[in-house]
Amino acid sequence: MLEEGEKKAQLKRRVTLFGATAYGVGNILGAGIYALIGIVIGDTGNYSWIIFVIAAIIGAFTGLSYAELSAMYPKSAAEFVYTEEAFRIRILSFLLGWIIIFSGVLSAATVALGFAGYLSNLLGISMEILISIMAVILIVILGLINFFGIRASTWTNVLFTLIEASGLILIIIIGIPKFGTVNYFVLPPSSSVFSVFSTVGLVFFAYIGFEDVANIAEEVKRPAKNLPRAIIISIVITTLLYCFTAISVVSIKPFDTIDPSAPLSDVAITILGPIGGVIMSLIALFATANTVLIMLIVTSRMMYGMARDKALPEGIGKISPKFKTPALAVLLTTIFTIIPLFFGDIRLVADATVFGVLVTFFLVNLSLIVLRKKKPELERPFKQKPNIKWMPIIAFLGCLACLGLLFTFADLNGLWTVLIQGIIIVCGIIVFYAMKSKIQTSVRK
Repeated sequence: MLEEGEKKAQLKRRVTLFGATAYGVGNILGAGIYALIGIVIGDTGNYSWIIFVIAAIIGAFTGLSYAELSAMYPKSAAEFVYTEEAFRIRILSFLLGWIIIFSGVLSAATVALGFAGYLSNLLGISMEILISIMAVILIVILGLINFFGIRASTWTNVLFTLIEASGLILIIIIGIPKFGTVNYFVLPPSSSVFSVFSTVGLVFFAYIGFEDVANIAEEVKRPAKNLPRAIIISIVITTLLYCFTAISVVSIKPFDTIDPSAPLSDVAITILGPIGGVIMSLIALFATANTVLIMLIVTSRMMYGMARDKALPEGIGKISPKFKTPALAVLLTTIFTIIPLFFGDIRLVADATVFGVLVTFFLVNLSLIVLRKKKPELERPFKQKPNIKWMPIIAFLGCLACLGLLFTFADLNGLWTVLIQGIIIVCGIIVFYAMKSKIQTSVRK
């Protein structure tokens, strides 16, 4: 049921299927793949393209759950809405939204510092305070784009995504003449079954981002059809780019001679000379900026959606009459993202929050299973198959995959990951009860 505030002002549906797909592709690609692919090739050699395929299949389990749920509930604060509808436990859905907001803010701040690092290297600047200032300027500019409307944000994202993807396409093109010159089923001598499985867990995080499409649901045209399509198309496009990039890299240079810290720049320099490294560095600027922009958008929409459903103070859900964007949520997201820039090294905390992504994915898959059982009569414009009676097999496999990756991720990163995520959850519980006079702490039936 629409609240009074929603009747007065609503988010404007201006994002087409192309725009929603660009959000998905841009956020999945991100900046991480430019360094991550070096680790993957170092661990799995010429077999690396297979690792991307396996990780894509695992990611698709959850992606298809998002596709079905986003078509059923095309709303901002997607994960919050799904868990609230499935479990009717306000503190559970609040904590899930809290984790996503916290992760988005810290991750955006970390990537903004990465942007500033790339820019400082190009400009020959090494002062830490200037790097932090450049990160602040980036966040403010992208925060203004977010505020001025979804159309401006969409076209900025489309432009940055095309530039971002062009880096991978460039590597593929320069490698095509060498395709077929090596055996693509060779593992390094030091590799083992465990290292391959661990690398699949690492690569899984290269596919995170498709879920953010669901959080702009209230600004997407024909969401019941376009949201599932955008999620699925995003995963397919990025999988093709990842696989062919991996094949191209190992075709150009032997996997044991590639610089793991800058693999794409390394192979670009091999074929194009020094200009290849400059091109890849410039593209990395757009990749990092695009990631920050998308994180600011989806985090502000999570705040807006939670406020609209009275899980956050209602004022956060106010919409600008002129720009049709959640003005206060955008402002808070921008400010909260700037604050961590001056805390020193926030990468440990930001990296630990990805543990929360797996918790989120597990709960999204479980929400779909519960809703299939509790509300079989609901209209489902997109529906997973196959099913055993009411049980969606893909969502069940998604739950198992997330649980398995949780244990692998915790093992790889030690107890710090679990401890930091635990602290985030405890802080969320404290905030929830501290705000109980301004929010609804129970779900209305």
